[in-house]
Amino acid sequence: MPKLPAEPYDPANPLYTLTDEQLDELGKKFDALHDEIFNDLGDTDARYIRNMITLERRLITMSRAVLLFSRYKPAWLVGTVGLSIAKILENMEIGHNVMHGQWDWMNDPNIHSSTWDWDTASPAAAWKHSHNYVHHTFTNVLGKDKDVGYEIFRVDPRQPWSPAYLLQPIGNIVLMALFEWGVALHDLDFDAIKKGKKSKKQVWDELKAIGRKGRRQILKDYIAFPALSGRKGYKSTLAANAIANVVRNVWSNVIIFCGHFPDQTFTFTEEEVADESRGGWYVRQLIGSANIDGSPLFHVMSGNLSFQVEHHLYPDMPSSRYSQIAPRVREICEEYGLPYNTGRLGKQWGTVQRTILRLSLPGGGPRPKPGPYKMPEEQKAEIQRRKEMVPAFP
Repeated sequence: MPKLPAEPYDPANPLYTLTDEQLDELGKKFDALHDEIFNDLGDTDARYIRNMITLERRLITMSRAVLLFSRYKPAWLVGTVGLSIAKILENMEIGHNVMHGQWDWMNDPNIHSSTWDWDTASPAAAWKHSHNYVHHTFTNVLGKDKDVGYEIFRVDPRQPWSPAYLLQPIGNIVLMALFEWGVALHDLDFDAIKKGKKSKKQVWDELKAIGRKGRRQILKDYIAFPALSGRKGYKSTLAANAIANVVRNVWSNVIIFCGHFPDQTFTFTEEEVADESRGGWYVRQLIGSANIDGSPLFHVMSGNLSFQVEHHLYPDMPSSRYSQIAPRVREICEEYGLPYNTGRLGKQWGTVQRTILRLSLPGGGPRPKPGPYKMPEEQKAEIQRRKEMVPAFP
C-alpha cells in the first residue's frame, strides 16, 4: 500500500486502498491500453483530423464571406453562428489536441505540435508549457498545478480564505467572457513573479510574446475583417466577431471547468506524490478529473474533453479514440474499486458553480466523493458483445 503521509490531505483518497502490487498491475494495464491503441493508428485516424481541419476552414471561410453582408440581419445571424461554431472547433477539437502532440505520429509538418498555432490570444509555446507540461505533469497537486483555481479562485475548502475571494463569483463571469486572455496570461505565473523566481527579462519576453499574439488577434477580428464589410457593415461585423469570440470563450471555460472542478475530483499535496509510481500517476489523473456525458456531436464540440478522464490518462492519444477506450477504462476502475467521475453537463456545471459561490465565503468543507464505480449490466453485455465481434488472431 502507498505510504500514507503523516497528515494525508484527504484520507478518503482511493489511492490509499490499493497495494503497491495492485498499483503496479494497474499501471501495466493502462500502459498496455495505450500501446494497443497507438499500434492501431492509421489512415482512418489521419483522415479524421484532416477532415476536421477542412470542415473548420470551410465553415470559417463561408461565415466570413456571409459577414461581408452583415448589415443585413439574416446574414449577420448566419455568419455569427457559423463563426462561433468554427472558432469552437478550431480551439477545442483541433488546436488544443494538435498542440498536445496527439497527431505528431503522422509526421505531417502541417499538423504537428511543434508548428501549429491557434486562433486565440495565448502564444502556443506559453500554453504548451503551462498546460502540457505543468498541468498534465502535476495534475491537482497544490502548489504545483496552477490550474487549481487559476491562482485567483478558491476551489478547495482547505485553501486559506481571504476577503478577496468574496469577488470570485464576479471574477468567474469575467473570466468566462475573456477566457482566451486569461489563458494567455496564465503562464506568466504571478506567484512565481511575486516570489522573484522569474527574472525581469523573462517576464518582459513573455509579455512581449503575449502582446504580439494579442495584437494579431485584435487586428484580425476587430479591424481587418470588419473593414472588409465596408463602412455600413463595419460595426455589425465587429459585433459578430466579438460575439463569436465570447461564445468560444464561454464554451471552452464551461468544458474545462466541468472537467476539473466538480465535487468528485481529488487534490493532492507535493508530499503525497513525491515517490509516485507509474500506477499512482494513473490513479491521480483518473480521480483528479471528471467526464461529461453527452452525444457524439457534443463530444466533438467539446474537443472530446468531455472525456477528461481519458484525456488525462492519455494526453497524447488522438481525441477521436477516447470514446473507444472509455469502456475499457471503466472496466479497470471497477476491477480496482476506483471511482469513474462522470455526469450530465447540467450536473457537473452546477457543482462547479456551487463550489465557486460557496468557497467565496469563509469556511466550507469537502463534499462527498463518489464510491467505487459499478458498471451497469447492459454496458457489460455491450462490451462483451463487441469483444466477441473481434476475430481471434493466432
